[in-house]
Amino acid sequence: MKKQFVIAGTDTNIGKTILSSLLMCGFDDLSYWKPVQSGLEDETDTDVVRELSGCADDRIIGEAYRLNQPLSPHLSARLDGVTIDTSRLVVPERSPLVIELAGGLLVPITDDVLQIDIVKRWNLPVILATRSSLGTINHSLLSIEAMRSRGIEIAGFVPIGEHNPENERAVERMGRIKLIGRIGRIGQIDRASLEHEFQTHFTPLRTLLQ
Repeated sequence: MKKQFVIAGTDTNIGKTILSSLLMCGFDDLSYWKPVQSGLEDETDTDVVRELSGCADDRIIGEAYRLNQPLSPHLSARLDGVTIDTSRLVVPERSPLVIELAGGLLVPITDDVLQIDIVKRWNLPVILATRSSLGTINHSLLSIEAMRSRGIEIAGFVPIGEHNPENERAVERMGRIKLIGRIGRIGQIDRASLEHEFQTHFTPLRTLLQ
C-alpha cells in the first residue's frame, strides 16, 4: 500500500516546513514534495527541508511551480505572468511521501481553484499542522469541517508551539480527530533537535509511515 500524506496548515507560517523537516529526519526512506512555492527571495521551503534534514537530493522532488512573490499562489502567478495548470499537479510515484501545501487549505491556486480542491482530487490523507496558541480551536475546527464536508480523510493533527493541553483536548474532542504528534518550542532548530522531538512526541505518527 502506498504511504503518501498531505501536510496542510490551518494558516500560513504555522510550521508545516518544520514538521516536514522533522519527518524527513525521522524516516530515512521518506521523500518530500512542495508542489507550489510562492516566494523565492529567501530560502524556499524545499531548501529549508533539505538543509535541516541533511537528506540526499534524490529524496527531494522539485516544485512544479516556483513563483517569485511571497503571496497567495494565484496572485503571485499573475504577477509573474505565469498560468498555473493544475493538471500538472500530479502526485509523484514515490512512497512513502509527504506533500507540503502552500499556506492554508482554502488558499487560491488559480482564480477558480482552491488548494483544497486539489487535495480532494489527490484522495490522500491529510496531516493537519495547527498552532498551539489562542485561536487554534476555531482555525482547526474550520479546517477540519472544510475537509470533512468534501470527504477528505484526516490522518490526525500536530500542534506546534508552546504546549497547551486544553487546546489539544478541545481540538481532539470537538474535531473528532487524533493527536498524532507535537512540536514544542525549540531553541536551536537543527537535525538533532528535530530528531529529539520526533523520538519524544511522534509515536502515533510513526505508525502511519512505518
